[in-house]
Order: sequence, then structure tokens, then C-alpha cells
Amino acid sequence: MWFIFSILTAFAWGAANLFYKKGSNPDDKFSHLKIVTMVGFVMGIHAVCYLFIKDITFDPFDMVRYFPVSFMYILSMTIGYIGLRYIELSIAAPVQNSAGAVSAILLFIFFPREMSFIDIAGIIIVTIGVIGLAIFEKQAEDRALKEANETIDPKYQLSVLAITFPILYALIDGVGTFADGIYLDELKLISEDAALLAYEFTFFIVAVLSYMYLKFVKKETFILLKERDKGAAAILETTGQFFYVFAMAGNAIIAAPLIAAHGIFSVILSRIFLKEVMSPRQYIMIAIVMLGIIFLGVSEGL
Repeated sequence: MWFIFSILTAFAWGAANLFYKKGSNPDDKFSHLKIVTMVGFVMGIHAVCYLFIKDITFDPFDMVRYFPVSFMYILSMTIGYIGLRYIELSIAAPVQNSAGAVSAILLFIFFPREMSFIDIAGIIIVTIGVIGLAIFEKQAEDRALKEANETIDPKYQLSVLAITFPILYALIDGVGTFADGIYLDELKLISEDAALLAYEFTFFIVAVLSYMYLKFVKKETFILLKERDKGAAAILETTGQFFYVFAMAGNAIIAAPLIAAHGIFSVILSRIFLKEVMSPRQYIMIAIVMLGIIFLGVSEGL
């Protein structure tokens, strides 16, 4: 089941990236905090519903136990939200999703295990496809900037500062996923339900603090129910998180790079809904990633 959970996570987070981008306003220096607030509130609502529907006894100390993982995830996501104001989604998403390769490498180094040839081939193919897509995306953007003689939308401008955000996201999220693999799969330090609830309640607390900062310190007008794009992104993010913990608990070292393929869904959706043009080379990279996913799917079925 970890394979199905990984695919569902990748699709949900890929779709979430689309709405994150649509909800990112380059003229609003607090848009990242507004997204954090929205995501945290939705996660808090989901956590409460999950708690009562499944009739789970939740130990608040699990929030402390799981805090290192929660902290790295929330920090990386906030950095990613900032970056989306300044860099095109089709570039940011693949760079950010190289986090899957970072976590898989760390897990393999510190917790080596027997893997079949198909597993190894699938991981390598997916990673090559994601990184290759990021390279081609950057080249395409460079050409577009050189050919254009008109003013470019600030949210699509590429600079050293802009590309730094998704790189930082990839590194921090990769370490967070590595830690998650330890907690959920390698050492079984926490159950899937406890990890999900601990993370979502922690994110909810961050959302409350963020909302209070925006409302009472910065006097920002922020009406949650009117933020449709941010709301859609938050719902999809929470949906992905639900499937994510079960995918990581099942087979973290393979699930991590597979989930990283959600950048592929982001790119495809950005082409459809944001009208970003895709080159033949980018289609080839997407096909390579899909091939790697098939390899891992076949391995799961063996």
C-alpha cells in the first residue's frame, strides 16, 4: 500500500503547488505567512476531525517528541512559499522536489538495506528525471528572458536570491524527510496516527501565531474565507500529508524519491492552468520520471 499512498501524496501535493502559486502575490510581502496560516488552520481542523472519527487517544507529548520533524517541514514550507513569489512554479517545483533524493541518500547511508535491482533502477530514474527537468526548466526560462523585450512579471523573474529559496527548501525538507523515515520506518519511534496529529496540531499552533502577528501587529486585512486559492492549496496539502505518513511508514527509502515526483504533476498542471509552455525535452524528462514510477510500482507488486 505504501506505493499507492506515495502516488496519492505526489498528486495531492502537485496540485497544491498550483494553487500555492496562484495564491502567491509578489506585491504582498506577507503572502507566505497568509499561506502558512491557511494551511495550519485546515490541518488543525483535519486533526480534530481525525481524532474524533477514529476515536484516538492523543498524547500531547507526541508534539514534543515529533517536533524536530515538524519544525523542519514547517520551516522548509515557509521558505518555499516565499520563493513562489519570485520564481516560476515550473522551475521551483522540480528544484524543491530534489529533497526526495537528499532524504533517500541519507537513509541509505545511515540505514542500509537490501534493495532489488528494480528498486534501485526506479529510484535512479526518478531522481535523474526530476533533476533533469529542473535543469531544462532553468534553460528554458533563461532563453525566454533573453528573447523577451518587455517587462516580465516580478513573480517570474529568476535571480540568485529567487533560486536560493527552492534550494534551501530541498535541503531542509530532505533532512526533515530523513528524520521522518527514522521516526516512522527505521526505528518506529512514533505511530503513523500520532505523527500525523502531532504535525498537524503543531502547524495549527504556528498558524494561530502567524494570524495574530498579521492581524494585531501588522494590521493586515486577512479574511480566511475569501482566500480561495490559498484554501484549495491548504486542503490539498493536508490531503497529501494524510497519505504521506503512511507511505513513509511503509517504505521510507523508496517512498521519499517517489513522492518527490509530485513536481512532475506541478509542472503538468502549471502548463494546463497557468499556460506555461513546455518543450519536447521537458516532456522527455516527465516520461523518464513516469518510467521510474512504473519500475517502483512493479517492484511493489512482486
